[in-house]
Amino acid sequence: MKTTFAALVAATITMAAPAMADLTVPNLSYRTGPYAANGIPYADGFNDYFTLLNERDGGIGGEKVQVPECETAYNTEKGVECYEATKGQAALAYNPLSTGITYQLIPKVTADKHVLYTPGYGRTSAANGKVFEWVFNYPANYWDGASVAIKYLLSQNGDDLKGKKIALVYHNSAYGKEPIRTLEELSKKHGFELSTIPVDHPGQEQKSQWLQIRRDKPDYVIMYGWGVMNQVAIQEAVNIKFPMENFIGIWWSGSENDVGPAGEGANGYKSISFHGVGSNFPVYADLQKYVFDAGKAAGPADELGTVLYSRGMYAAMIISEAIREAQTMAGHSAVTPEEVRDGFEHLNLTEERLTELGLPGFAQPIAATCEDHGGPGSAIMLQWDAVAKTWGPVSDWITADADVIDPLIAEDSAAFAAESGIAERCK
Repeated sequence: MKTTFAALVAATITMAAPAMADLTVPNLSYRTGPYAANGIPYADGFNDYFTLLNERDGGIGGEKVQVPECETAYNTEKGVECYEATKGQAALAYNPLSTGITYQLIPKVTADKHVLYTPGYGRTSAANGKVFEWVFNYPANYWDGASVAIKYLLSQNGDDLKGKKIALVYHNSAYGKEPIRTLEELSKKHGFELSTIPVDHPGQEQKSQWLQIRRDKPDYVIMYGWGVMNQVAIQEAVNIKFPMENFIGIWWSGSENDVGPAGEGANGYKSISFHGVGSNFPVYADLQKYVFDAGKAAGPADELGTVLYSRGMYAAMIISEAIREAQTMAGHSAVTPEEVRDGFEHLNLTEERLTELGLPGFAQPIAATCEDHGGPGSAIMLQWDAVAKTWGPVSDWITADADVIDPLIAEDSAAFAAESGIAERCK
């Protein structure tokens, strides 16, 4: 039965770029299932950026890129099967967009020597390159996001949250539970009262959770949600008249899909992001010309510049820049997975390079090292304008509290190293 299932998964792999390409970057996507509405634009942005490089530049370093796409339906077992079905193609990096799949793949990529790139999701302590040699999660992680939210709230309250009540509404999964420990430590440091409210998959029923919020009257709500959970939560917040400006989502709870169904009721809702928003960056003009106008886009034109499309594009951009760095370091263009790992670990994404890529000011620079696979840990606060139907920044870049985050990463990664028999590197 397992062989049959694996064969079915392999049969779902489709090509989003020329089959005779020399570089392979699988897209473990989900276009079906309860999270498809969010998975589709991310997968499209991911595919389209590599198509842009192939059509405009002839690939990366003269090597075309192929992007075999395998459907996971946000299911951990299917995600692992997709990995097994594609790893033999000299896959250079994996980006499964699922914390559950990520946890299962970490030991596999470590043994198989494949890069696992999980920007803004996955196992937070993978930021410690001394333990997680093959995993990278820059520019920011879940714990950074929690800290950024609290630092923003501090800035709105005269740097004093003593006596304030903050509720965390979270997807009841490995993903949603990630920020709890961080928020507990931050509550000790800043004196606010924390309550945690789980929402079971997929999150279509939340009446009891929002009745609890109406009863407890928290000053602020932070949400770690995904898919339909976000839409339902925002609508329930509207229903109990919770002030939208006091409702903050992590970056996976801040897309157009999340706020649209609530209409004008969602006006003022806030969300953190580790990249810019909108289609005014020069790269989008190139995507329009070389991908959309050429009829080579993975999805509809109205995705261009939306939050999740841009996030998928961002992930593809980082992977392509790591491949480019690997080519420079190796002295040849047809790089191996091991060489691409070196490229990830030596990535130096400067502001100047972002401008060259058509993304000036789009994201924070990254200077990875052997020790640091986590990046700057910075994000901006966005707010939704329901009339203009746009996200806009309401803060500068905010950097997470390293005094809180770094010890937690060290503790968790040390426990993983002990459990897995891994000796620290970078000495």
